[in-house]
Amino acid sequence: MTPSAFSHPYLCGLLGDEETARQFSAEAEIAAMLGFELALANAEAAAGLIPVAAAERIGAVCGSFVPDMEALRAGAAKDGVVVPELVRQLKAAVGADAGQHVHMGATSQDVIDTALMLRLQRVCALFVRRLGALDHLFQNLDGSFGGRALMGHTRMQAAIPITVADRIRAWREPLQRHRERLEAFSVEGFAVQFGGAAGTLDRLGDKGVAIRHAIAKELGLADVPQWQSQRDCLTEFGGILSLVSGSLGKFGQDVALLAELGGEIELAGGGGSSAMSHKQNPVAAEVLVSLARFNAVQISGLHQSLVHEQERSGAAWTLEWLILPQMAVATGATLRIAAELVRNIRSFGQALT
Repeated sequence: MTPSAFSHPYLCGLLGDEETARQFSAEAEIAAMLGFELALANAEAAAGLIPVAAAERIGAVCGSFVPDMEALRAGAAKDGVVVPELVRQLKAAVGADAGQHVHMGATSQDVIDTALMLRLQRVCALFVRRLGALDHLFQNLDGSFGGRALMGHTRMQAAIPITVADRIRAWREPLQRHRERLEAFSVEGFAVQFGGAAGTLDRLGDKGVAIRHAIAKELGLADVPQWQSQRDCLTEFGGILSLVSGSLGKFGQDVALLAELGGEIELAGGGGSSAMSHKQNPVAAEVLVSLARFNAVQISGLHQSLVHEQERSGAAWTLEWLILPQMAVATGATLRIAAELVRNIRSFGQALT
């Protein structure tokens, strides 16, 4: 078993989500970091801080630059971050004249945090689309079976009859709220990080704010003052991810219980047993529960990363790198699996007579 089930050769088929994971690949991160360096050069050229020709040269190289990955690995092990080695290689590729203008006034955290925001922005848009598609699936399920009777259960005991529509509403409405949360977050939540060595943009003088604004505009991010030691925004996003997976875990738990009771739900799809050929295990429903619990545990780690001492923390920052990508992939997987599960419901509830 690999250290992460999300990238395991076969467990990723159960627990992973390729489209989400792609945003956390080394290739995606490097492309986003180069995007920051290009936007920085363009903004500084527009402000008269570096020659326009230098910015053009930096842009031309960033468009095709492929770094030495082994050297990046060694550099990250030595420096704690990949940016010093990446910038060294980029300067060499740009050439001596224009290379001296690469990364001017920025620091490693500006590059890494902004690159993260660019990728999380894409993840957020993906999840908003998936939540919208899932809402339509639940709406169709309600249209097919909503009027049927279903035994309500309170505290794991049979209570009184309800309708399938009542149960679907309990699944659907939280997801609608989570979609609204993500849409609201996307307006201002994904912001450029640009503060320089200690957050003061000291090397750029009175042009720092204008350059930050230009970088944000080119990258399509919100323009806010540096937030390098203020990690509540990332923790808030992680909280929404946990809400999404948690609500889908409730859906999965309900379906698993319905399958256990028998007679009120019929599922298509996999779930075969190697020992008991007559069984059809509710695998998708169970995985939704597992992923919900996984994210519920991880969110506590993001809250630990809020303890970001003074102007920059190596420890808290590194903790985010361990946690947030896995939370995002887990959430992507829950949305993928939930959609498959809804499509595989062939019958639900008992027809009223």
